[in-house]
Amino acid sequence: MSAAATTAERIETYEDFVKVHGLLLTASGLPQSLHRKLFAKLSSETFDGGSFFQIVPCDDGPQRSLVLTSESMPKHSDVFLVDHAWTFRLSDAYNQLREVPGLAERMASIMCVDGDSNSDSEENGVNGNDARKTVFEVVESEIVVAKEKGEDNLKWLELEELEIDDDALLSLDLANKFPGLLALSLCGNKLENADVVVQEVTKFKDLRALWLNNNPVVEKCGVQLADKVLQGLPNLEIYNSKFTSNYGEWALGFCGEVYDKENPGSGKLQDDPSLQRITSLDLSNRCIHNLIDKAFSLLRLPSLSYLNIRGNPLEQNSIGDLFQILGGFPGLHSLEVDIPGPLGESAVEILESLPNLSVLNGVVASKILEHGKHVIDSKLQPRLPEWTADESLADRVLNAMWPYLMTYRLADEEKIDETSVWYVMDELGSALRHSDEPNFRVAPFLFMPEGKLASAVSFSILWPIQNVQKGDECTRDFLFGIGEDKQRSARLTAWFHTPENYFIQRYEKHWNNLQSRKLTLPPIQPYPPRSPLRNDGCPLRLYTDIPHVEEFLTRPEFVITTDPNRADIIWTSVQVDEDMKKATGITDNQFVNQFPFEACIVMKHHLAETIQKAHGSPEWLQPTYNLETNLSEFIGDYYVRKRDGRDHLWILKPWNMARTIDTTVTDNLTAIIRLMETGPKICQKYIEHPALFNGKKFDLRYIVLVRSMKPLELFLSDVFWARLANNSYSLEKHSFFEYETHFTVMNYRGRFNHKNTPEFVKEFELEHQVKWLDIRERVRTMIRSVFEAAAIAHPEMHSPTSRAMYGVDVMLDSSFNPKLLEVTYCPDCARACKYDTEAIVGGVVKGRDFFNDIFGCLFLNETTHVSPL
Repeated sequence: MSAAATTAERIETYEDFVKVHGLLLTASGLPQSLHRKLFAKLSSETFDGGSFFQIVPCDDGPQRSLVLTSESMPKHSDVFLVDHAWTFRLSDAYNQLREVPGLAERMASIMCVDGDSNSDSEENGVNGNDARKTVFEVVESEIVVAKEKGEDNLKWLELEELEIDDDALLSLDLANKFPGLLALSLCGNKLENADVVVQEVTKFKDLRALWLNNNPVVEKCGVQLADKVLQGLPNLEIYNSKFTSNYGEWALGFCGEVYDKENPGSGKLQDDPSLQRITSLDLSNRCIHNLIDKAFSLLRLPSLSYLNIRGNPLEQNSIGDLFQILGGFPGLHSLEVDIPGPLGESAVEILESLPNLSVLNGVVASKILEHGKHVIDSKLQPRLPEWTADESLADRVLNAMWPYLMTYRLADEEKIDETSVWYVMDELGSALRHSDEPNFRVAPFLFMPEGKLASAVSFSILWPIQNVQKGDECTRDFLFGIGEDKQRSARLTAWFHTPENYFIQRYEKHWNNLQSRKLTLPPIQPYPPRSPLRNDGCPLRLYTDIPHVEEFLTRPEFVITTDPNRADIIWTSVQVDEDMKKATGITDNQFVNQFPFEACIVMKHHLAETIQKAHGSPEWLQPTYNLETNLSEFIGDYYVRKRDGRDHLWILKPWNMARTIDTTVTDNLTAIIRLMETGPKICQKYIEHPALFNGKKFDLRYIVLVRSMKPLELFLSDVFWARLANNSYSLEKHSFFEYETHFTVMNYRGRFNHKNTPEFVKEFELEHQVKWLDIRERVRTMIRSVFEAAAIAHPEMHSPTSRAMYGVDVMLDSSFNPKLLEVTYCPDCARACKYDTEAIVGGVVKGRDFFNDIFGCLFLNETTHVSPL
C-alpha cells in the first residue's frame, strides 16, 4: 500500500482527497462513482453497515455469515467503512494478545473460539452402574419394539454414547439376543480391549455395517482391530463409516437411503429391486479404492441421476476406467468429484468425457465450458477452528487467526517497509465468507486526513459488485485476482478441506522424482587460466564500494581506484548486469567478484532447485519447496507428515532477503499458505533438533572462495565464526514469535554476543564430547557438493574473468551432521576483519589481514589461511 507525496495541510475538499489518495483509490478497485461517497463517510467517520447487514451464526460449525437486511442493494450503489479491530506485525502478536486489555477476548469472539469446546463431553455424573442399567434398558426396549412390529429377529441396533465398557459389552451377550443383526452401532462408548470387541462383534455372521467410531480401542488399535474385524466378518460392507473392499448392494442401498433402521433390508440382497428406485447416491468420504463393482452398475441403479464421489482415493481405477463406468449411466446428470482428483485436473475435460452431465460440483456445465474453468469446487467444507478448554484465549487466537487475517505493506516513494502489517477486520468484515462468485468486494484503504502518511488511519472498504437482495448472504473472494496460474485451488486449502489424496499423490510423485536424480560432474577439459596480473608489473587497480575492502586490503600488489573504467578488478556489493555495465563502462575484460547466473546458488529458491537437479534430496538439504511453483507438493508433504505422526514444523524464507527479514517458523498449514501473500518464499523443513551450544541455537558462517567453475577451484577460508541466539532454545509455540530464540543473526537486531571461534570450538567439544575436526570434514564435503551442483546444473556459470567470495551458512543437527541453510553473495565480513582468531588447522589469523589473504588466494594463486576443497 503506497502513499503519494503530500503536503501537511488537512484535507477539506473532495478535490484534495482525490489529489492525495489518487493512487490508493486506483489500487483499491473502487468504482469512481463511489469515490465521493467514500470521502463523505471517511470525513464523518460514518460506519453505517449495521443498518444494512446482520451477522448470523452458521449451522455448520463455529463460524458466522453476513446477510443483507435492506430490501435490496444494486451493484456499485454504496460503499461501507469496515474498521480494523487489530493491526499488528507478526513478531508482536503474542505479546499484544497477552497485554492489550480486551484484545484476546474480542479476537476470540470474532474467530468463534471463545466457547468451551469440551462442554459437550463433560462427565454428567452418571456412575457405571446407572449407565450399565440404561444400556440393558435400551436393549430390552429394542426387543419389545421388534416384537410389536411382528419381527422375530432385530436387524438394526444402535447403542451409542451409553458408556459401554468391555465388561458391559460381554455381559450384554448381544449375539444370542440378536443373531440376525445386519447393522450395529457402538459409537461413542468406552470400549478399550480389542480382543473383547473382536470376540463379540464377529459373532454376527450376517453383519453388513459396524460402527465403532469414537471408542478408545479404535484410537489405540485402529489398523490391527480393523484387520481382525474384517477377517471375522467376511460379509461386512461398512466399517466405521467407510466402505470395505467387500462393499456391494447393502452399502450402496444405505448411502442411497434405501436401507435404514426402519428398513434394514434382508441378509439376502442379490438383485434387490429397492435399489432401482435410487436417484441420488452420496458416496463421499467412504474410502472407496475401487469403483468397479457389480452392484455399482446400470443394471442395479438404472435411475441414478446424482452421484457424489468426493473424498475417495479410487486409486485402483484409471481415469479411463472411471470415465467408462460413469459413462455407463445415461441418466447421470449431476456429479460431485474432487478436482483435481481421480478424474483428473480439469473440469472441462471431465465434462467432455461425460457429455450427459449438466451439473458438475454444483455448477452448470455450460457455464464451466463457457469460461474454460478447469477447477470447480463449490462444495468444499470450511476449516473450522479447533481448540481445547484449557488453552488460553491468546493461544486459541494465534491458532485460529490465519483465515481471518489480511495484509498490506507500507511504502512511500523512497522505500518499502521490510515487514508486512497484518490486520483483522471488525465483526462485520470478518463475517464475510468466501465465494468463487462473490457479490461484494473488500479492499484495504489508508486515509490520511492531514495529507501525510503520519496521520494515516487504515480501514477496509466494502461495496457490492452484484445486485443483492434481502436475505442474501454477502460474500467476498478470499483470493481475488488469483487464478489457477497462481495455484488458486491449492491456496484455497488455507480456508477449506481440499482433497488430501490429490496432494499426497503430487508429493509422492515429486519425492520419487527427486530420489531418481543423481548427476555427476563430467570430465572437464580445463580452460587455460587467465591471469589477472598486469603485463607492466604495476599493481592491480581495484574499484570497490565496500568500506572494509578499501580499509583492510593493504597489500602492495593492489591499489584502490575510484574510477571503475580504469579498474582491473571490480569488487562490488551490487549486481553487475548489462545495465550497470552500460552505465559505468565496465567491460568483459575486467575481473568481477561475481559469476554469471550465480543466482542459482545465492537466491534461496534457485539454490534448492540447483541442488535437487544435481543431487536429488541429499541429507544435508532439508526438504524445500518453492511455494510459488510447488505448493501442491508441499501440502502433500505436510499431510503425509501429519498422517504419520511426524513433526511438521516449517520455516518460511523470502527468495532474496537477508537478515531473516519476513522469515517465519510455524506448523500451521493455513499460516504457511497465507504468508505467501507477503512475497515469494520457500518453505523448508525446520530443524527441530539442532545441536545446541549451552542450550542455545547457533549456526556457522563459512567463507568460500571460487577461482573457477570449470574446472571447479574452491577454497575454504580458515576463518569462520559461530552466530548464537540469545535465548535458550525452545519448541514451545509461543517461542516461534521470539526472534532471539530461533534466529542467530544479531548484527542488526537483538543483543549481539560475540564468541571467539577457538573458544566456541573448545567449549563445544567439551559439552558434546565430539571432535571438531570430524565435523569440519563433513562440512567441507557438503560445501564441495553444493558448488558441484552448481557446476553440473548450470555450466553457464563459468567465466574466465570471475572470482568470487560467498558466505555459506551451516547448521548442525543433534547428530552433528551439517545442514545447508543458504549461500550469500558478497557476505558481510566485518567480524572477520575486527577479531583475530586461531585457525582450527594452522596458526593465528589476524583480522586486519583477512582481505589480504582473500585477494591473495583469488588473484595471486596463494593459499595463506585457506585450504582447497
